[in-house]
Amino acid sequence: MAFSTANWHWKNKNVTPWAKGWFERELVAIAVDGDAPDTRVSIARVIECDGDVELGRRKSKLITIFDCKLVLEWSGTGADGAEATGRLTIPEVSHDIILDQLSDFVWNFTQTSGPAELLALARSRLPAALEAVLARFPAALIETHGREMIVGDDPSRGGTPVPEAQTVPSVKQESAVKQKTKEDVVNTGVVEVEATFAASAADLFSILTDEKRIPAWSRAAAKSDPQPGAEYVLFGGGVKGKYVAVSAPKEIKQTWTLSSPSWPAGHEATLTTRLAQATDSTTVTFTLEGVPTGMEDELRRNLEGY
Repeated sequence: MAFSTANWHWKNKNVTPWAKGWFERELVAIAVDGDAPDTRVSIARVIECDGDVELGRRKSKLITIFDCKLVLEWSGTGADGAEATGRLTIPEVSHDIILDQLSDFVWNFTQTSGPAELLALARSRLPAALEAVLARFPAALIETHGREMIVGDDPSRGGTPVPEAQTVPSVKQESAVKQKTKEDVVNTGVVEVEATFAASAADLFSILTDEKRIPAWSRAAAKSDPQPGAEYVLFGGGVKGKYVAVSAPKEIKQTWTLSSPSWPAGHEATLTTRLAQATDSTTVTFTLEGVPTGMEDELRRNLEGY
């Protein structure tokens, strides 16, 4: 039977128990530091995961179907050793939010004990780190359960609205893709954002590259050693890459990969940051080359926001 015929009919698989285990394993690894030394908040455990998670097959395509409510326990420690605990309720973790981007996450924080400044730290920095991890959920779902849903040699040949990064092209596309390079397959553009700050170029360079200062604007843990060839990690793993060239305090060039369902697997963009200092201010120009077509507006908004 032809691949498309064998996989044409509708089929659903409920994987809610697996999803609960994934959330419990991945979310409790999240921790972010505050500006003060030894200040940190983290996700301590998953209290509740209520909802349904399914993987569907429709006309030879795999589709993630999920809508969950998560209740998490967070904890924190202040510079003086004071501890805090509380809860975070995320009313909706769904395909509509993560993949279709029809709405935004809602983060409802409460505090059970401890100083108020740790609640403020949790509210300001945990959401970005959580969002970066939750963005990986649809791809993990496809990778774990896709093979069981597809009749044929390749579990993802039928395509899926989840990232191209996690799939293999459809049968009609497959032979053509084999003859192309990765660069040919991914159509790209350039996003450029410029901003002026009342600060020196040296200070801004430090803010952008020092892993102890990055969380002040990224709202998440970071890894950074501004040396050519060194790896960096931003937004709790949401963005990764390597430093290509560093000319302090004037220019930073680095590879740039987004951990997102819509980012193609193995694809790297290049971010060049130029700092031009004037008498009382510095103009910073961020040029991101190699942005997959269709993601330009989203990434421009992110660059402008952060």
